Amino acid sequence: MNIIKVSARSRTAAVAGAIAGVMREAQHAEVQAIGAGAVNQAVKAIVIAKGYLAEEGVHITCVPSFVDVDIDDQERTAIRFVIEPNG
Repeated sequence: MNIIKVSARSRTAAVAGAIAGVMREAQHAEVQAIGAGAVNQAVKAIVIAKGYLAEEGVHITCVPSFVDVDIDDQERTAIRFVIEPNG
């Protein structure tokens, strides 16, 4: 399972398309962001993807959690969003 990594400079429409594409293929997506700007872009992308998928009759649930990741030998705290079909 690949994690969709979002930065503060990520284009929300592109991330939303990636989320919707992964959901269509695997019925499960994970989005990860570090920092306030990245989390903002991730949340906006999830909302846009929700709209894309709702047009196809797919309703999603998003569960956020904290996760520790190692970047350049430093431990950072990221927010991971697990996205699954609702129901």
